[in-house]
Amino acid sequence: MNKVLLHTPDGVRDIYGAECSDKKIVADKIHKKMKSFGYQDIDTPTFEYFDVFAEEINTSDAKELYKFFDKEGNTLVLRPDFTPSIARCASKVMLENGTPVRVCYEGKTFLNTSNLQGKLKENYNIGVELMNENSVMADAEVIALLVSCLQSVGLKDFQISVGDAGYYKGLCIEAGIDTETEESIREQITAKNYFAAENLMNKRGIDSKYIDQILKVSEFTGSDDALEKAENLANNKMSLDAVKRLKSLYKVLTCYGVQKYISFDLGVLSKFNYYTGVIFSAYTYGAPDAIAKGGRYDNLLGKYGKDAPAIGFAIMLDDLLSACKRQQIELEHEEPLITVTYNDSNFEEACKRATELRLQGKNVCLLPE
Repeated sequence: MNKVLLHTPDGVRDIYGAECSDKKIVADKIHKKMKSFGYQDIDTPTFEYFDVFAEEINTSDAKELYKFFDKEGNTLVLRPDFTPSIARCASKVMLENGTPVRVCYEGKTFLNTSNLQGKLKENYNIGVELMNENSVMADAEVIALLVSCLQSVGLKDFQISVGDAGYYKGLCIEAGIDTETEESIREQITAKNYFAAENLMNKRGIDSKYIDQILKVSEFTGSDDALEKAENLANNKMSLDAVKRLKSLYKVLTCYGVQKYISFDLGVLSKFNYYTGVIFSAYTYGAPDAIAKGGRYDNLLGKYGKDAPAIGFAIMLDDLLSACKRQQIELEHEEPLITVTYNDSNFEEACKRATELRLQGKNVCLLPE
């Protein structure tokens, strides 16, 4: 046999045994927590038309999509993200009466990144979307649910960095930066490459005052003081409204009692173009990157036919499990397999015994002696 066939391609891996069962148990715990908040299950296709994602992903990231063609010549892609798929589905069938819609999902996403740096090309995500609701209370509910989901698997030491995409966008609009340049700057800031972002703005002839303002976004981190500093820097309505909303959000989060897990970071941005308001990422030690990401995307659903505000998050389950392992968090494991042996003379009795145990919810394997 060709040796290549015995190995997986770069960026994907096999999962089996205890690791696989632990993953399913953790996913089930998180799913139950989501259901307890009133979220209903949704399942969208693994692949979609390219156009579902095209406008919402930067040009450089679009190159990392897994693309292929159907018999009619349409370009299809494996989903890199669940949110556009759910927005497409919801705008078609779920938003007619104007009441809030809560859905939860789980499954794999795919990105053909060439620079892995320990990351996988195939990732298992579990998340929620809350649509038809634009209030601060909706923002707080989703963030509080994320906290509860992480707590449900035993995670204790984590932090959720909360910002607002409107703050950064307001600064860019004030500076007269065009959409293409804004995306390029955001891409560099997201990668924490502030020197490249500064160099890019200098090349585009952006006023040094605005360059300084945009680069300072990354410095506004921590407690309420960060919001005060951000408010003092901004001179446009969009950015000031973003700070005002974050202040209101923090007050509502205190009602949920999760404020100790919350910090502010106006430098929290995303490579996805659809975020319009509050945006957040969850971090813990033992994970190379954020274990969960989310935010508000009030303009996305309208692109598929039905305008509606929305907010959601996705937990990267593989990264969460990796962090739990490194933190030596004791996860719930599958019950040990019970073995019932038999021979030619006692098979009927052994079969009966195995059936009884299975009816009791036990996992039983029949083995010959």
